Amino acid sequence: MKLIYCILTTFSLTASIAQSGMISLGGRTTVSLFNDGGTDNLGTGLGGQFRLQFADRVNSDWFFDYLTSDIGTVGNRTDYHIGWSVLFYPYLNDKRSILLKPFFLAGHCFDYTRFESNFNPANFDERWSSAVQGGIGTHLNLTQKLDLTMLAQYMIHLGNHIHAEADGQNLIITESHGASLEGHVLLTFGINYKIGELW
Repeated sequence: MKLIYCILTTFSLTASIAQSGMISLGGRTTVSLFNDGGTDNLGTGLGGQFRLQFADRVNSDWFFDYLTSDIGTVGNRTDYHIGWSVLFYPYLNDKRSILLKPFFLAGHCFDYTRFESNFNPANFDERWSSAVQGGIGTHLNLTQKLDLTMLAQYMIHLGNHIHAEADGQNLIITESHGASLEGHVLLTFGINYKIGELW
């Protein structure tokens, strides 16, 4: 609740200083590190996003991701993320940011995760939870309207933890109840096009 209050306060202060109202649409691909089944089993996926910029230094990113990963050869994991992030630009359009526009980000998302055996569809588990994320990134401005975005963020899931591992030809799924701060690193690459200003 305090995080939401701080973000809304930031919006109200910065919006009165330099509103732009620029809206952008784009697509993204994401790689998830530290998934179940070992470090060689990366999660990969696609998604979409739109941005609404509130001020010169403050932007917002609203996104959806669909990620899949293998758990050895016996199972798979599927993740859906839907959420938002606030982007803060420490530099404005000066010589340091004509081509590159670095930013810090913080945000929240809701997610659905499902673990399932490749050999026994009845052996599965799932969870709904929420998460908070923070990280850094940059836009690479190809034109005034088109940019590539690269970012790295750490996402902490808030809620029960589900762990799955391969044991021979079996998928062992365990769930721990109570608060858990399970997290993973996400690397995201996106392309965005500015379609116009709303105000």
